[in-house]
Amino acid sequence: MRIARVTYKGAYHHVMNRGIEGKNIFPDDKAKQYFFNILCDKSRNLKIRLLALCIMDSHYHLTLQNSSGRLSDFMKQLDGQYGIYYRNREGGKGYVFQGRYKSTLIQEDKYLKAVIVYILLNPVRAGIIIDPYKYRWSSIQEYFVSKGSNIVDNEFVEGLYGSRIDMKKLLKDWLNKDIEVRKTRIGDIIGDDDFVNEAFKKYDRRKIGGETKRMRIEDYIFETAAKVIENFEEEKVTKIDRIDINTLEGKGLRSELLVQLKDRAGLKYTDIIEYPIFKSLKYSSLGQLYRKAKEHVKRKIN
Repeated sequence: MRIARVTYKGAYHHVMNRGIEGKNIFPDDKAKQYFFNILCDKSRNLKIRLLALCIMDSHYHLTLQNSSGRLSDFMKQLDGQYGIYYRNREGGKGYVFQGRYKSTLIQEDKYLKAVIVYILLNPVRAGIIIDPYKYRWSSIQEYFVSKGSNIVDNEFVEGLYGSRIDMKKLLKDWLNKDIEVRKTRIGDIIGDDDFVNEAFKKYDRRKIGGETKRMRIEDYIFETAAKVIENFEEEKVTKIDRIDINTLEGKGLRSELLVQLKDRAGLKYTDIIEYPIFKSLKYSSLGQLYRKAKEHVKRKIN
């Protein structure tokens, strides 16, 4: 019997899988590069937002957002294509991975921050290397650099930590710590009591509504920025170029639009800041503004 596992559009997860019987299925740089290329390709095509990754010899870890609702398709294609490559290269028959991927639902904010650094510390914990920044097959070099990343959503991750110094501090703090994972009837969860209870509600609503009914493919894809703005303007009964950002109300509307463009259209901050309503802001402030706006929305809901 399969273990229950909850996900939903927009959910954050720690995902991992390992070689069957603990085998080194990523034995060299060529194998790791092939897997890495598939990972980047599938995340782009299926609109899955990658936040962090680490590829070891016998297993891999990912932190991602189920931003399109297609996590299951993404994982099937990722493990399936690499499995074919490995068998063609090494020979033999049968499974390459130990089974279904392991997925842990993560609460946003401090829990997500902890999971990301925990993943990036894998090579250090394994005794492969002392400095996590020296490990080639993780995403650690993608954050707080002058160039953007084509691999992970570095802007979102940088917004979580605030600075490279703060990220390094957490890396040091979590070196000898373990993350508490809650074993529940709907799968593994990292988060507080309120988050777990809300996950239960979402899971139960889906079961009642017929979880087995497959959603249309188009239901999974990000909306276009134009559509998000059109809906926003209809809801607020105003055009975004008429919003007075010098007023408290105008700043609030701008923050709401920022969240919608980020979450519903999947835009990066480099894209968002090109819109006139955001041009007066510093690029470096968008992450903090996004987090504050999300917290405000949560408080309104609760």
